Amino acid sequence: MTDSTTSTQSGTAPFPHGSAPSPSEVRAERRRLIESIRALRRLLGKRRAFELADQRRLNGEARDRDRAETAHGKSLRRIDARRSRQESALIRRLGGLDGKRESQEKRALAVLRRESIERALGSTSLTAAQVNGIGDGLVRDLAAQGIRTAADFKRVSWGRAPNGKGGEVLYIHRTEGGKVHINGIGEHRGRPLLAWRDAAAARAEARAPRQLPPDERLRLAEIIEAERKRFQAELAEVPKAAEAARVESERAHAAALGQLAAAYAEAAERAAERRAEFDAMGDRLLGLQAQLSAHMAQYGDAGRRVRRAEVRALRALPDVPPSPGIPSPRTPSEATPTAGGGARPVISLTKTPGSTQPKPVHGSRDVREVHEGDEVGVVDEVGEVRGVRAGIGWLLPILYFVLTTVVGVGELGDNTAHLWVRFASRLFAFAATVELLRLWVPRRRRRTARRMPRGIGFQTVGVFLALTAVGMFEDEKSDVFAAACAASVLSALLLLAGTGLRLPHTTQTVSTTTPPF
Repeated sequence: MTDSTTSTQSGTAPFPHGSAPSPSEVRAERRRLIESIRALRRLLGKRRAFELADQRRLNGEARDRDRAETAHGKSLRRIDARRSRQESALIRRLGGLDGKRESQEKRALAVLRRESIERALGSTSLTAAQVNGIGDGLVRDLAAQGIRTAADFKRVSWGRAPNGKGGEVLYIHRTEGGKVHINGIGEHRGRPLLAWRDAAAARAEARAPRQLPPDERLRLAEIIEAERKRFQAELAEVPKAAEAARVESERAHAAALGQLAAAYAEAAERAAERRAEFDAMGDRLLGLQAQLSAHMAQYGDAGRRVRRAEVRALRALPDVPPSPGIPSPRTPSEATPTAGGGARPVISLTKTPGSTQPKPVHGSRDVREVHEGDEVGVVDEVGEVRGVRAGIGWLLPILYFVLTTVVGVGELGDNTAHLWVRFASRLFAFAATVELLRLWVPRRRRRTARRMPRGIGFQTVGVFLALTAVGMFEDEKSDVFAAACAASVLSALLLLAGTGLRLPHTTQTVSTTTPPF
């Protein structure tokens, strides 16, 4: 802060003892105090935005923590689900090993019998003595086509001749694929040939082994047992792997929370420092306001131009406490721990009953603080509530006067008002519009917000009734003369009452309520 905002708290003006200050010196000192207060108020005006930003930060911290906890919970659930799936799969495999052993033994026995039958059929040679009706010549023809043993063919069938002539002939289907026709082998020789082959196959099946050899069964049992041990080892490793994954997830979660906590602590420290700066500025502002009140009490009024600045300088600051949306060590109900382990109370800009506050100086200007809802205002000697915006309802009379400025009064329908009435009514409505806009627009702005002055409502209603009465007087077709006279009298009374209320006067006590306009 500059030197202008760090004046002494003695409450007396810095003038030499024994010398009376001149009016210019009083005004200069008064302006110095007011400018210092203005500078501090501008700085303190940023506190609301800071508190909102800090609340957003706290909300963001809560969201980050929630997201971290949610991600950690999902990770743990995935680990448990994966462990459950792996254990279920391994238990099913272990339970199916006995059935797998039986199926493997059956498959091995089937392979062993098939190989035995194929060997037996391969060792049964085709000779003329074994098949009736087939001589040595046909045996040689069959050998030339690759059919020498019972294993070389599997069946016979009828089909068209290879050259397409002579009708159907007998074909012999070879085991390796394909079919051949041997001239001289028809139905009478094909059936004995197939019967010889079926008899050889029946003998081979009868001689094939009915069970596995002991060494083969032992080999299959060893294979199944090895698989059982492997599955059991994998099943024993599943809980260990799940626990390791859980530990890793906890470690990652703790690391993430640690990073968030470090960032939160740093942000909270910066916020606490910034809040302490605002609190210190609030204390200095209260001290400067006390000096200004004391200066006003000692040296009186410094002029009309300074008077308005004094009222604005003595306005109370709005209460902007830390937002309690999320539990935080900076909430108003708790203390913020300091580096030394102690508790630092939260300082607010609100006025406490036991604190020293700047007081108005009676005799120059009476100022009183009022609260309306969440707004804080100041009522001065003319009844204006400063710090509270003028109501939006004032647009209705403004729009009415604008319309009257355009169309006039007494000119609707077939009526034709006098020239001077048309001119005077428009001029009167235009003047009322300008006056209302002059008073209402600055009072809607944030920096110059205040309530409409006392008496303006009576004056507005009086002007409205006056214009209405003029329109009634100009109406030639309706008998409203008595109503027009009553409206005129009421309009004059309201205009006088409003003008009297708007005249500046000094009172010791000002009511905190204002008229509806």
